[in-house]
Order: sequence, then C-alpha cells, then structure tokens
Amino acid sequence: MAVAVQIVLDCAHPSAQAAFWQIALDYRLDPPPPGFTSWDDAKKAWGLPEDWDQVSAISDPDGVGPRLFFQQVPEGKTVKNRLHLDVSVGRGIQDPEERWATVVARVERLTAAGAAVVEERRHEHGDHWMVMTDPEGNEFCVQ
Repeated sequence: MAVAVQIVLDCAHPSAQAAFWQIALDYRLDPPPPGFTSWDDAKKAWGLPEDWDQVSAISDPDGVGPRLFFQQVPEGKTVKNRLHLDVSVGRGIQDPEERWATVVARVERLTAAGAAVVEERRHEHGDHWMVMTDPEGNEFCVQ
C-alpha cells in the first residue's frame, strides 16, 4: 500500500502562500467540506475565531502530487530551507531552447505573483534552472 505524503509549510500568511503555490504548481485550493459552499461558511459554523488565516491547503487536481498544507507560525524565516521544492515545468521537453523558454515563462509568471529570482544556475552536464524565493522568502527552483 502506498503512503500518502503531505508537505507542511510554516508561514506567516497561509492564504497568501497557498494562492502563490497554486500558481507555481497548477494546484487548486482544497474544496470546503461537504455541506458547505465555502471555507468561510464552514469556519463560521464551527465557531472558529475571526482570524481565519491560520491554515490553508492546496492539492494536485490530478491527484498525483502531494497536498501542501500551510500553517501560520509566529516566528519568521531566519535561515536557508533544509528542504525545498523543485517546480519542474521543463521535464520531458527534449529541445534545450524550448525547455529553457518554458522555464523562463514560468519564472516570469511567478515573479508577477510575488516571487523573486535569486540566481540562474547551469550544471556542467547541461541542466539549467532558476533559483527563486516565494513571497515569504522560501527558496525553490524552477527547472
């Protein structure tokens, strides 16, 4: 039996981080629980405090990739990530120029959504990727 994986990300603003990573990964916001038309309706019904930006989650619409769960924590990011995500938009594209154009297009889209470019890297064996940070400063790569 396969084990399901959920990646949990500590952050200051779960809703904003979830919105950014939806764009990065082509994921979707988890739908509200059965019987509710929105998460706000569910949270009101459950009597949760008005500060609802404590958690958020997104999932792969195809059910292949792991769910990402964002939880609010009081402390900010202070050091380099020990784990980072690779956004592999060029995987399977054989032509190097087309693959890099696909990477650059995603980088531009993510920059418009609040990411920052750290540096472009190229491996001696031909791999080529962009190191970026998300809106809260977490490092990730686009390849």
